[in-house]
Amino acid sequence: MIAIIDYGMGNLRSVSKALEYLGASCKLCTKGKDLAKASKIILPGVGAFGDAMKELKTRGFIEPIHEAIARGKKLMGVCLGLQLFFQRSEENPGVKGLGVFEGTVRKFRSANVKIPHMGWNDLKILKKHPMLEGIASGDYFYFVHSYWGRPKQQKLALASCHYGREDFAAVIGNSCVFATQFHPEKSQEKGLRILKNFMRW
Repeated sequence: MIAIIDYGMGNLRSVSKALEYLGASCKLCTKGKDLAKASKIILPGVGAFGDAMKELKTRGFIEPIHEAIARGKKLMGVCLGLQLFFQRSEENPGVKGLGVFEGTVRKFRSANVKIPHMGWNDLKILKKHPMLEGIASGDYFYFVHSYWGRPKQQKLALASCHYGREDFAAVIGNSCVFATQFHPEKSQEKGLRILKNFMRW
């Protein structure tokens, strides 16, 4: 069973509908203790970094997330979910993130483009990963965000995207945790391929 973390912020129904379409068994989880029963976990999200961390703490998700990683369970973050895996964010200075990845979430600094970055944009694949099977440089995905995660260890960046004058990490991951700044559930065929890869991973 794939657990989708429900902390009151996020595109939960669209994620669950996409997984159900692919034949996955999934469940919205509103309490941290529910994650123990899951084989895999998705952390979605739309909204502010600080508010999201407050809700994750209030609903008892922080320790179970770290326990799941320690046990080798596969986790996937989507949009704000990617950002929450970092240590901190410029959106809400002083608020601690989950700290799964070392680094900071930064705001776009380009002055010649609209913020948020909203719409379709293409990826540049930087590293091979099981979650990117069937995905190539030049494939397009749907983005909606004003901030992006900058990992301290560049090897964690699996794919990048260009917007304005900045190249940012659009996909980040390691052997256990994988996260996309874009919305796979809104990215049609290629987005569904990533979700299918997560089911198989």
